[in-house]
Amino acid sequence: MKQRVLILCTKNSCRSQMAEGFLRHYGSGKFEVFSAGTVASHVNANAVRVMEEVGIDISGQASKGLDLFLGQPFDYVITVCDNANETCPVFPGAKHRLHWSFPDPPQTEEPNEEFLKEFRRVRDMIQEKFKRAALEGIQP
Repeated sequence: MKQRVLILCTKNSCRSQMAEGFLRHYGSGKFEVFSAGTVASHVNANAVRVMEEVGIDISGQASKGLDLFLGQPFDYVITVCDNANETCPVFPGAKHRLHWSFPDPPQTEEPNEEFLKEFRRVRDMIQEKFKRAALEGIQP
């Protein structure tokens, strides 16, 4: 049976979108993965760009608000930013609540090499954590 995982961030535009892509990719179908934001926005083009560089397409993902998932059961709810962790300290229906904080990349979609370098740095941190979670099982 697939484990249901919800990944939360503030706007569901970068970090949670990348984490969703990595957990799906490395999870080999073991997880039913969702991401959401405390406020929905859109998927950042730079997040899409840097994920394409590692062979993962998140261009079809959409930013969603947290309210879509209230009342649903999840094996894990994972916050990937401090603001989401503070805004949503408890999630009803979650068996396990984890907080894995990652830095916020620049809130720009300009494909500037300096900005992309920071997106890549954050992507690589997220990849390391979520690849390990997918391959070894999610651990606090």
